[in-house]
Amino acid sequence: MPVQLLKIVKEQSEIPLPSHLQNEDLKHLQEGCDHTNKYIQGIVVLSYPLTKLRDGTDFFKIVLQGMDDLCSRMNSINVLIYGKMAEDCAKIIRHGDTFIVAGFKVIKSPTAREDGRHGCHLEMSEEAGSSIYIYSKPRTTTAPETAFVSIAPKYVYTPLNQLKDGTIVNLYGVVKFFKPPYVSKGTDYCSVVTLVDPSNVKLTCTLFNGNPDSLPKIYKVGDIVRFHRIKIREFNGQMQGITSGGFASLTFDGTVGAPLVPRTSSKMYTFMDEEHKRIEELRVWAASNISISGPAAKLSSVQPMLFFDLTCQLVGKAQVDGSSFLLKVWDGTKCPYPTWRVPVEAKDVEGEKVLLHQLRNLMVDILVYDNHVPLAKSLKIGSFLRIYSIHTKQASADNEDFSHIEFHLHGGTCYGRGIGVLPENNPDVKELKAFLGSVDLADSQNMESMSSVELDGTFSDFTDFESYLQRCQQLSVTVLTDHQHLNNTELKTIMNSTAPQQYRIRAKLRTYKPQKLHQSVKLHCSKCNLLQEVPDGDEFDFILQRSAITAPNPELHNASWYDSVMWTTQDQKQRKIVIHFVRHDELLQQPENTLLMIEGGTSKEVWKLSKRFKCVIPVRSTEDDLELLDLSAPFLLQGNVKYYGCKQCSAPKPIKNLSSIAAEQQPSWEPTEIAQVLGIELLQYVFIMKFTLVDGTGSVNAYLFDYEKFFQIPASEILTSSFLQEKMQMTMNMLCPPGKKLGDLPWLECFIKSYNVRDAMKHRVCYQIFDTTIAEDVV
Repeated sequence: MPVQLLKIVKEQSEIPLPSHLQNEDLKHLQEGCDHTNKYIQGIVVLSYPLTKLRDGTDFFKIVLQGMDDLCSRMNSINVLIYGKMAEDCAKIIRHGDTFIVAGFKVIKSPTAREDGRHGCHLEMSEEAGSSIYIYSKPRTTTAPETAFVSIAPKYVYTPLNQLKDGTIVNLYGVVKFFKPPYVSKGTDYCSVVTLVDPSNVKLTCTLFNGNPDSLPKIYKVGDIVRFHRIKIREFNGQMQGITSGGFASLTFDGTVGAPLVPRTSSKMYTFMDEEHKRIEELRVWAASNISISGPAAKLSSVQPMLFFDLTCQLVGKAQVDGSSFLLKVWDGTKCPYPTWRVPVEAKDVEGEKVLLHQLRNLMVDILVYDNHVPLAKSLKIGSFLRIYSIHTKQASADNEDFSHIEFHLHGGTCYGRGIGVLPENNPDVKELKAFLGSVDLADSQNMESMSSVELDGTFSDFTDFESYLQRCQQLSVTVLTDHQHLNNTELKTIMNSTAPQQYRIRAKLRTYKPQKLHQSVKLHCSKCNLLQEVPDGDEFDFILQRSAITAPNPELHNASWYDSVMWTTQDQKQRKIVIHFVRHDELLQQPENTLLMIEGGTSKEVWKLSKRFKCVIPVRSTEDDLELLDLSAPFLLQGNVKYYGCKQCSAPKPIKNLSSIAAEQQPSWEPTEIAQVLGIELLQYVFIMKFTLVDGTGSVNAYLFDYEKFFQIPASEILTSSFLQEKMQMTMNMLCPPGKKLGDLPWLECFIKSYNVRDAMKHRVCYQIFDTTIAEDVV
C-alpha cells in the first residue's frame, strides 16, 4: 500500500516502519546520490490543492519541514507527488501531520532561489515504487489513550468596505502609510497605520501598547498586515481601527515573490494554508495599485532640502541637550557634500573610539529632536536602523565662506517621521551588512578632509535649528521649514495688526490667481527688483534672424581658447553658420562638458545643440570680437532652460572673458559663473501667485514669490516640461480642489509676513507667504 495512514497510540506508531529504511537528514540530501534505503521525515507545513497536469495526471504538492529545525526555511523541502498516490494523499493529509517518504527521486529545485527552501525537491509516484507513511494525530479526542491535537480556529476576515461601527474584526490590508512606534502622551507607545485593500477603501488604525515590540513590525509602505481582534469605530463619517483586548498582528513583506515569513513578537499564532493565497493575491494587487516607495536613499545620493528615508548602522550617539540627541550613522557610501559635525565633546560620544575614527569620513551626524529622543537614547551601538523622513538642510557657519549639509529628524510624527530598528534577518539589513563588509576603510581615511565641517561653539539655543510642523493635530498639505517659535495666529488678529510682522497661520485656500498656472512664471532681477514676462519663442527667432544678417568674421575663427567650424546651408538662403567650441587644456572636451558659441543659427538649431552640449551661447561677430545678442534674447541655453539677463543692471563684458573659466582645472560652466564673467545680472525664474486664505475668522490675500521651494519644482523648468506642468496642476488641485465646499478643503500650515506698500496716493498692507513648502506626500 503506497500511502499508509498510521495511528499514534501512547506516542508510538501502531505499525513500525520497514527495518531496512534509515533516516536521512535533509542537510545531506543531494542530487545524484543513492537514497534507495533512506527515508525523509518532516512535518507538513503547507499543502496545495490537488490539480491535474495537461496529460490528465493527478498532481499534489506539499512542503515538509525538517524535524531537527522547525523554524529555518532552508530546512524545508518541496515534495511533488504524481498519479493515484497524489489523489490518495490529498484526501487524508492535514497540516501538522508527520510525513515520511521513501523511494523518492531527488531533483534540483528550479524554485529554490524564490521560495528559500532546499536546493532540491522530491518526486514520488507509485510507478517509481515510492512509499508514504503519514503519522496522523487523531481527529477526535474520544479515546483516552490517543494524543490530543489542538485544532486552530477558523478565522473570518472582513474586507475594509464592510466594516461596521462598534464591531471587533479580523482583517488583512496593505500598508499605504505608517508612523513607527512613538511615545504617546501617556505611558504607552503608539503607532498609526493606514491600510487599503482591493475594495478601494482606506482604514486608519491607531494602535497602543506599553511595549513597542508588541506593535506591528512595519518597515515600509507596501508591507501586508494581518490584524486579529481590532475594534472598529466611526469618527467624522469614517471608520477607524483601534486596539482592543487580545489584539494581535502579523506583518509580511509585500514584495511579490518574497518569502512568506511573518514578523511578530508573539510566540503563539495561527497561520492557515489558505492565508498564503490571500497574501500572494494582496501582493499582486498592491504591485499595480499602491505607490510603493523605492529603496531608501543612500548618503551618496542626498541633496539639500530633501526629505528621505535612510537605512544605516549606528556607530555612535550622544546627548546634546534636553530636547535633542545625536546619532552617528553610516551606510558605506560618502555624502557628496561637506557635512556638519554636531559640536559635542568626544568623551561624551558613546561608541567604539577606533571605529568612530576609522569612519570619520563616511559617517554623518543626525540630530534627533523632541519625541524621538527617548527611543534614540535606547538604541544599541551597532544596531541597524531605518530613519524615516530625515531633512537635509544646506547652511553655513558665520565664520565659513562655504556651505555644508545638516541632517535633522524633526520633532513630531507627521509624514511618518521616526526611527525603526531592523532585525538582523531583514533583507535590507543583510544587503547592507554585505556592502559594509566590502568597504575599504583605509581608502576612506584618505578622503578629502573637507568632507566634514567642524563647527565651533556650543549648541544651547535650538531655535537656530528649524523644524517644521512640530505638532500636527490634523493633516496639513504644507510643511513649515523655519521659525518654530511662532504660534498660530488667527487671520482676524493679523488683519488688525500693524506691519511689518511675521505670523504662523492655519488656513484654507479658497481661490488663487492666475488660474492658468503657466502665467505664474516670471523673470525677476534680485538687484533692481524688476519683474518681467518670460519672452516667447517668436521673439527669440526674430533676434536670431536679425543677427544672421551680419556675416561671420573669419578673423575671429580659431582663437587661442576655442576652435571654429563654419558651413553654408543648402537651402535658398544659404546661411553661414559658425560654431565655436571652447577648449580646455588645449583639448576639446566631451559634448556633455563643452560650452559652444553659435553664429547664424535658428532657434531650432540652437535648441538641438543645447540638448547635446553642456551650454550654448548665441553670439554675433564684430570687427574685433564676438559679442552677445540683444538681452531680449537668452544669453545662455542649458538643457531645456533659457537664461536671460537684466537690461537695466547688466554691463556686458567681452566674450573672451569666458577664457578665464576655460582655464580652470575643472570648468563647471554654471550659469551664475558665466553670467558673472560676462557682466550679466542673471534674471531668475519665479512663481508669482495670489492666494486667498481663510480660517473662519477672516480672509487675507497673500502673495507667493517662490523660485522652487514651495512647489518643490524649479520655476526655470516648468515652461518646457509638460510633466512638471501636470505635477503643478495636480498640486493646486490638491490645495484647492475644484468644486469642493469650503469645509472640505485641506488645511495649509503657512508662514506669512506683512509689509507696508506706500505711494503718493495711499498706503496699504500686503502679505507674502514664506518658508513654506508642499508636503512630500502631496507632490
